[in-house]
Amino acid sequence: MMTEDEKRSVMIQVAMSYHGTFYSWGGDDPDSFDCSGLLVECGKSIGVLPRRGDWPARGLYARWIGNEVTIPKAGDVVFWENKTKNDIVHVEIILNSELSIGASGGGSRTKTRQDAIRDNAFIKIRPFKTRPYIKGFFNPYI
Repeated sequence: MMTEDEKRSVMIQVAMSYHGTFYSWGGDDPDSFDCSGLLVECGKSIGVLPRRGDWPARGLYARWIGNEVTIPKAGDVVFWENKTKNDIVHVEIILNSELSIGASGGGSRTKTRQDAIRDNAFIKIRPFKTRPYIKGFFNPYI
């Protein structure tokens, strides 16, 4: 059985293996992912999510709502919200104190590789602290 530190490491390794993969709305396989599809793939690979099932960002947030942390560590997850709709709209994996990895840049109109290229929508590494509307940080391994 893997320790929490091992799970964190593998979660990041799996996410990094998809770096540069195309984004597609509703994508949930290695050909293309949306933000929650990437998290579900990574979470299933280490057993923090059941082998069967699919969850949007708000569904993952609901699963991990009791696991909030104030200071995120590598492998934790970060959620963003739409303030006007009071809804969870995005999720990524923390890499370190500054960066996260996630499928981003697209939206509901991004469904093909051509759309992803047009929208600059890929699995990317970006700073998370400078982006507005962070809802919180969560430890999915508890």
